Amino acid sequence: MSPILALLIGAAAGAVLALSIYLAVRKVLMKGRRDEIIEQANIEAEGIKKEKILQAKEKFLQLKSEHDKYVNEKNAQIRETEGRLKQKENTLNQQNGELQKKLSEAENMKKSLAGQRESLERKSKEFDTLKAEVTKQIENIAGMTAAEAKEKLVENMKAEARSEAQAYINDTIDEARLNASREAKRIVITTIQRTATEAAIENAVTTFPIESDEIKGRIIGREGRNIRALEAATGVEIVVDDTPDAILLSAFDPVRREVARLALHQLVIDGRIHPARIEEVVAKVQKQLDDEMLETGKRTCIDLGIHGMNIELVRLIGRMKYRSSYGQNLLQHSREVANICALMASELGLNVKAAKRAGLLHDIGKVSTEDPELPHALLGAKLAEQYKERPEICNAIGAHHEEMEMTSIIAPIVLASDAISGARPGARREVIESYIKRLKGMEDLASSYPGVTKSYAIQAGRELRVVVGAEEVSDQQAEALSTEIAQKIQNEMTYPGQVKITVIRETRSVAYAK
Repeated sequence: MSPILALLIGAAAGAVLALSIYLAVRKVLMKGRRDEIIEQANIEAEGIKKEKILQAKEKFLQLKSEHDKYVNEKNAQIRETEGRLKQKENTLNQQNGELQKKLSEAENMKKSLAGQRESLERKSKEFDTLKAEVTKQIENIAGMTAAEAKEKLVENMKAEARSEAQAYINDTIDEARLNASREAKRIVITTIQRTATEAAIENAVTTFPIESDEIKGRIIGREGRNIRALEAATGVEIVVDDTPDAILLSAFDPVRREVARLALHQLVIDGRIHPARIEEVVAKVQKQLDDEMLETGKRTCIDLGIHGMNIELVRLIGRMKYRSSYGQNLLQHSREVANICALMASELGLNVKAAKRAGLLHDIGKVSTEDPELPHALLGAKLAEQYKERPEICNAIGAHHEEMEMTSIIAPIVLASDAISGARPGARREVIESYIKRLKGMEDLASSYPGVTKSYAIQAGRELRVVVGAEEVSDQQAEALSTEIAQKIQNEMTYPGQVKITVIRETRSVAYAK
């Protein structure tokens, strides 16, 4: 063995020995330290134990004190409740005694009432017996039974009531006859005075102005194709003659004439006049006119304060603007009738809104294309019913020419208002030739009387002024002359409304200063 290896083995053995010694010493030291730690832990645990026991005793004493206090409070409450219950029991016992006493009194009263009831029944039987005997004696004396006497008394009372009622009815009728005429005149005069008197003249021909004859040729077109296309599209007869600077549009329907007029106006301004363009413009104008009629109807309803009307009825109201009746514009006539109805209803204390609504719609059948065979009043009532108008409105529309029985209170108001608007002097005008002829005939009739120097029909024929010579006619004769002329006009002439005859007699003295 080499010395180095021996040295290494020796060193290793020494290290192992030293490690063994270190571990033995450490073991001894650790055992002593463990015993010391355990002893210290036991001491500390004993102290903590004593402290926790003290804390538990304090907590127990505190809880016991609180429990005793709670028990005492509950006992006090129980004692208080027991006192109240005893008091209530005493009260109930007292009330029970009183109730028993009252029951006893009621029982005694019941027995007393039973005795009184038996006495009353006995007396009632005695009364019935006496009544039968007295009735029999009275029947023997009167010679008739009680039923016959009662019947005769009732008949006498009925006759007396009828007599008094008839006298009251007669007095009421006499008073109504005295006041009805005067009151009706007052209402009608007040209504007419407060109503606007607008009127418009509508003809069957519309004149379309043009700038030159060259435009006539363009409107006619090659071989007349433009004018034929325009007539076919509008349904209006277009008259192109020698009249300078004008073309005549002839049709019975004012709406068609208005469509033709507006279409011609746009075509002339645009300058492009041919069949395709004509159809396009006519369709566009018809749409614009429909919108305008709807707007007119809405504006009319707003002006009159009428709301909630079906849109189709509003459209028909706007269509009235282009319709005339006996020369009177239908829309203006309907507005006038609506205002007259409202004023009459106000005077009579009736529903003003319903009367105004019925007055505006009364001629709605004239502008409808449905059922042309029906009279316009019945057709208007049918349309109003179709568009959910109230029954009294429909009846007033259908009965304003007495073609339907009047069942609503506003029906006679609409009838009277329509007559007032139509008969008002100047409201409905005839063709100009017949109008002038009527006025000339009125003047000639007045001039045929002796003593008449001049005669003038003024105010659209509503007044005739007759001038007589002062030397030939006296004041009394002038008064008689006015009556004679009025009577003759009434018998021989036809005129709307009434005509006022004024005879003027005057003396003139003329001198000249030179």
